[in-house]
Amino acid sequence: MTAALHVVLPGGIDDPAAPSGGNTYDRRVLTGLAATRDVHEIAVAAAWPYPAELARSVLARALEQVPAGSTVLLDGLVGCAVPELLEPLADRLRLVVLVHLPLGDETGLSPAGVAELTARERRSLHAAAAVVATSAGAARRLEALHDLPAGSVHVAAPGVDPAPLAEPGPGGDRLLCVAAVTPRKAQDVLVQALHGVADRPWSCALVGALDRDPAYVARVRELAAALPGRIEFAGTRTGEALAGTYRQADLLVLPSLAETYGMVVTEALARGVPVLGTQIAGVPEALGTAPDGSLPGALVPPGDPAALAAELRRWLTDPAVRRDRRAAARARRAGLRGWDDTTRRLSEVLHP
Repeated sequence: MTAALHVVLPGGIDDPAAPSGGNTYDRRVLTGLAATRDVHEIAVAAAWPYPAELARSVLARALEQVPAGSTVLLDGLVGCAVPELLEPLADRLRLVVLVHLPLGDETGLSPAGVAELTARERRSLHAAAAVVATSAGAARRLEALHDLPAGSVHVAAPGVDPAPLAEPGPGGDRLLCVAAVTPRKAQDVLVQALHGVADRPWSCALVGALDRDPAYVARVRELAAALPGRIEFAGTRTGEALAGTYRQADLLVLPSLAETYGMVVTEALARGVPVLGTQIAGVPEALGTAPDGSLPGALVPPGDPAALAAELRRWLTDPAVRRDRRAAARARRAGLRGWDDTTRRLSEVLHP
């Protein structure tokens, strides 16, 4: 069996009430890695990337106990926040940082807050023996943002599980957005766009946590109030409840302002559901193309309600658009990669 791997994680990645792409990614690859080596998890509960001194001390003690020469994989939400802990260990341990999202890309930060988090992240990544991103676009951005050598950031894109085909409706009017309701996911932009197609029949389910930013959720609810009965704030759904929601969807809409990949994109494509997303970082990679080069959906600029509304109108009014994008989504479905591929790619970085 390969040498033991030590993994640093934020606490609560298995909490069903707080699902996220990063948590899912971590758990799936760790399960895969555990099939071929011992995996020792170091989970530290804190309001990452702003740990209290106690959490910082707990992590420091845990890292001190890792045997010299060991490989340590750190979730970037933790590792990028504590460069002062990583820098002294860089010669003793092989540190590998997995960046799900650059810390400064979270919305709602002040310019000073972005600068502080970006500076800390830069130090951590320069202390690491290897850095991993979840898409090629995210990797190149990390290299540019932190002055890392071109091509040095590795890529291990998320996998997706096979799923039965969804049951499309004739009008394509069942819209779905799967994301925590937060400023970065930009549901306010989606609701504004939906106002622009209020003359068409449609319903939209917003599936995702409603407790991350109560003030923002209240704002989105206020925008949605002018479209009574048409927008559902469904809250968190996982497992069969989420699978059932995908089954009844005609179009996934992901209006995010920042997204290094977008696992919900491939979750939709695995069911043959087209995707309307934003032209940012890894979303175009997740969307991909069908073998004939056709796009299984559409991409619009982030933060542009008018552009999003225009694409929604095309989808809702043109049967040929719906037919072609559904066909492309089903064709793209066949080429999606599973979590075994993600685990293999990450393993190659951990044990070159």
